[in-house]
Amino acid sequence: MKRGMRDFLELVFSLEDSFPLRTIRAFMPDSLRSWLRSKLGQNIRSVEPACFGNLRRLQPVSPGFGYRRGSLPIDRYYIEQFLSRNASDIRGHVLEIGDDTYTRKFGANRVTKSDVLCLAESNQKATIVADLTCAEHISSDTLECIILTQTLQFIYDIRAAVKGLYRILTPGGILLASMSGISKISRYDMDRWGEYWRFTSLSARRVFGESFPSENLEVRAFGNVLAAVAFLHGLAAEELTEHELSYHDPDYEVIITVRARKPDA
Repeated sequence: MKRGMRDFLELVFSLEDSFPLRTIRAFMPDSLRSWLRSKLGQNIRSVEPACFGNLRRLQPVSPGFGYRRGSLPIDRYYIEQFLSRNASDIRGHVLEIGDDTYTRKFGANRVTKSDVLCLAESNQKATIVADLTCAEHISSDTLECIILTQTLQFIYDIRAAVKGLYRILTPGGILLASMSGISKISRYDMDRWGEYWRFTSLSARRVFGESFPSENLEVRAFGNVLAAVAFLHGLAAEELTEHELSYHDPDYEVIITVRARKPDA
């Protein structure tokens, strides 16, 4: 066998796994593989099987989003990092969806008025019952800050919702939003009003960019493959290290965040 061909074949079989080498090996006939093995000896190796450990299972480690194993789910870890970094925006008249947890946690004494919006009238914490896609009874140019965490994936007409949010913000007002990138279905929400979307940083930028000027948008993604797998298995943030959570891999967007500012009048 010529030296150049031998070097090439050793490269095919011995280097770390990659798409081109994996493709060559996948289409190589067994007879040729056996012949090459006899010629190249132990230098040829197959891809070693992955070690799944206790993750080789058809059901998640925990069926929840992380609360059953700790105090903070992985997606909420990223959301709270985002809100903490933009806490100074949570001021004046603030609207939050579902309850006022983050208004109280991050708004401190900057908040002068707090409202809670919910679609369901049964929510006793709600001060405003409305559908964000057709909330004409909420006055325009009213709110200085809107906290919209993990809500848009449950709204089918997201364009109408974003336009409505833009309308009710005061000039200079801030929208702080988060949405799912990689996540399991929320069965509670799916069975009541539906769960429709998963976002990427690109889709978030485009849909918010239809209402807000691009220079007033800050879009960011959080996550990596380990965080994504752990989140899908219902593990809590406490089960990963700070380094494992904070490492950013742009190909694994677990959570998307948007800070959008309405232009001044």
